[in-house]
Amino acid sequence: MPKDVFNYLHLNHEDGLKVVSDKRINFVSFTGSVKAGYDVQRATHTKFIDMALELGGKDPAYARHDCDLEKTVENLVDGSFFNSGQSCCAIERIYVDEKIYNNFIELFASKAYDYKLGNPLEKETNLGPVVKLSAANFIHKQMEDAINKGAKKIIDENKFNFPKEHKNYMVPQVLINVNHKMGFMTEETFGPCVGIMKVNDENEAIKLMNDSPYGLTASIWTKDLEIAEKVGSQVQTGTFFMNRCDYLDPALSWTGVKETGKGCSLSEIAYEKLTAPKSFHLRKEQ
Repeated sequence: MPKDVFNYLHLNHEDGLKVVSDKRINFVSFTGSVKAGYDVQRATHTKFIDMALELGGKDPAYARHDCDLEKTVENLVDGSFFNSGQSCCAIERIYVDEKIYNNFIELFASKAYDYKLGNPLEKETNLGPVVKLSAANFIHKQMEDAINKGAKKIIDENKFNFPKEHKNYMVPQVLINVNHKMGFMTEETFGPCVGIMKVNDENEAIKLMNDSPYGLTASIWTKDLEIAEKVGSQVQTGTFFMNRCDYLDPALSWTGVKETGKGCSLSEIAYEKLTAPKSFHLRKEQ
């Protein structure tokens, strides 16, 4: 690209707000916490500019009784634990039809043990540490609170060999016996752990998927396209997937609802936000 088209700056929070508030800035695209998103919005309130804010997420998945169980679990394990769960659209809560719940749990746990937790610079490692110690402490605290309220871990942490002296390393964990009275099922976790909850049907799944302050992505796992479209129309989310998750398509707008933010990136819709329309009405004198 031409010189100075793309630049990067390492800034703290306060200096970042100074940059976005500068009168020379005409558009802001921000990814971060809900609190920081509100800070960015306040910092730019004196200017008439557009912005895209991608903030918190607690992305759900619903495994219907008619799903391809093997493929569904394989994809949801990856969607939950990829990059140690540190993805804006990582799967953080899963609702499973009661007809397949027991088989789903058993298969999910077995695939979690396929991960090798360790130094990400080593070739055989496929699960590394979380970004910082404060993040690891928050995740542990969130899980401990859920366990104190009745949740249960199903992954044996002793089966993982990793440098235990470094507290940023976290075993991929699954909690069952969870409910929405637990922060673990309603607050963003951003780590390699997921809660799995049994549901009676898609109506209960929809209700629980919508019981969240966030709405970035959601997914359904089923062979029934009509059901997928019906559920998708009722789930409050920016992107709705059928039989996939944790994925970006540049042709589709990437957007969220509720506390996840506003505006969008990707697609023609986002590109329009990066341009300013200008009309020429020219009339030639006769």
